[in-house]
Amino acid sequence: MESQVRGGTRWKRFAVVMVPSVAATACIGVALAQGALAASFSVSGQSFKVTADSLEGKGFAQYGALDSGYTMTGGNALHPVAVSSFKTAKITNMCQSVVTPNIPLLGSVSLVLHAGGSGTPVQADNLYIDVEDLSADAVFHNIDIGVAAGDTGPTKDGGQGPGMKGGKEAANPYGFAQQAESVELTKVQQTAWATTAGTFKLSGLKMSVSAGTHECY
Repeated sequence: MESQVRGGTRWKRFAVVMVPSVAATACIGVALAQGALAASFSVSGQSFKVTADSLEGKGFAQYGALDSGYTMTGGNALHPVAVSSFKTAKITNMCQSVVTPNIPLLGSVSLVLHAGGSGTPVQADNLYIDVEDLSADAVFHNIDIGVAAGDTGPTKDGGQGPGMKGGKEAANPYGFAQQAESVELTKVQQTAWATTAGTFKLSGLKMSVSAGTHECY
């Protein structure tokens, strides 16, 4: 998800472009709700907020990295993040919000997504969350703290560890990291720059776009 705001918008042309875009977004949302697509969420030059009542994950790893992405003015920026990865995850009552500011004539516009309520959690495989800030109550099982991000075993060869996704993310292969067999997070509030998953099934998906600033927290 990338957005650039420019002055002098021709609003009739804007409407013609946006109608099929909203339809395409709705189709993607339905596909994600049915678990039919891999998922990748990033907002150019913006962080977004996520809350959840609980997240239960297996195969957890976390390490420091730098995310790169284009800014709202067309430049390039690096964002220090802590990447949290899960082989599998179940998320209860998830909310995700992003606010795009300074849109001509409208001001700020907010996109808010809800899923995983009504007793059926969101399910994800090979989930990676590039976190800038996190608040939660956490329980880790069989945790190993201080393992280098690139440590793939007793040889400590500095190669890419099993929890590292690679791609545009630049991780320090010798940096600090931790891993655990499983983790339970409750009362989750986080600010993130990107989310990727092999599969992301959003049960009970509800998505809204509205003027003003409306965030999950």
